[in-house]
Amino acid sequence: MWKEFKEFSVRGNVMDLAVGVIIGAAFTAIVTSLVNDVFSPFLGLVTGGLDVANVFVTLKEGTAPGPYATLDAAKAAGAATVNVGLFL
Repeated sequence: MWKEFKEFSVRGNVMDLAVGVIIGAAFTAIVTSLVNDVFSPFLGLVTGGLDVANVFVTLKEGTAPGPYATLDAAKAAGAATVNVGLFL
C-alpha cells in the first residue's frame, strides 16, 4: 500500500495540489493586505472619512424596529442585511 501511494504521489498530482494550496494561501495573504492597507484607506479618503464597514442595506427588520445606526446594531436586532461595506 505504501508503495502504491508513493507511486501515486510521485506522478505529480499530489505535488501539483500541494503547490497550489501553498500558492493559494500566499495569494490570500497578499490580497488581504492589499485591501486592508491600500484600498480601504483610499476608499475612506474618497468618501470623506465614511466608515465603509458600516455600509449596509436592511432587507428585513429584526426584533427591534429600524433604522439601525450601525451594522452591529442591526445584527444585534436580528435584522437581515446585505453587508456592502464589509464586501468592499
